[in-house]
Amino acid sequence: MHLRFSQDIEAILKRLATHPITLQDILEETSERGFSLIIFLLALPFLFPMPPGLPGIIGPASILLAGQMALGRHKPWLPKRIARFRFPQKIALQLLSKLKQITKIIEKITRPRLAIVANNRYIWRVNGLLIVWLTILLILPIPGTNPLPTIGILLLSVATLEADGLLMCIAYLWSILITGLIIFLGYSLLQTSILIININ
Repeated sequence: MHLRFSQDIEAILKRLATHPITLQDILEETSERGFSLIIFLLALPFLFPMPPGLPGIIGPASILLAGQMALGRHKPWLPKRIARFRFPQKIALQLLSKLKQITKIIEKITRPRLAIVANNRYIWRVNGLLIVWLTILLILPIPGTNPLPTIGILLLSVATLEADGLLMCIAYLWSILITGLIIFLGYSLLQTSILIININ
């Protein structure tokens, strides 16, 4: 089964790999689906080593889009500076080469189900709010934690697009677990820093 999500994200990456297009171009073509598609696209590079400076654009763009979801908007908007951002072709090519592996896993674990959750009128806002929180966790300067909230963002994006209520519930549970873990790691890092300062 080939999900529409897989086809959409592959088509976007192929365009990005051949010639530069802006985030605004993608949003205009994908309408409401653009929320989850762009958020997925922006989060995906965090599974791999990131070039310096890129998180400074990607993080705010994800928060802005997810924040609009949390407010109940269904038509995405970005400030001109972020809307004109052109996804680096080099990264698009790298992601395209790995996309088959990622979508193969996603297509095995998602399908429309648990409609009582997926079709709840408030779930769009809940998912947006949670993606905002996960993106904040993602950009925290805690070494080695990037993939953890990224997985949550990717799961929520796909679940929202494919109306998969069960996958949403899995993403909620994952988000709770990694929130606790990152808070623990952050606290441990802070305590270690304080101890080193006191020793010196």
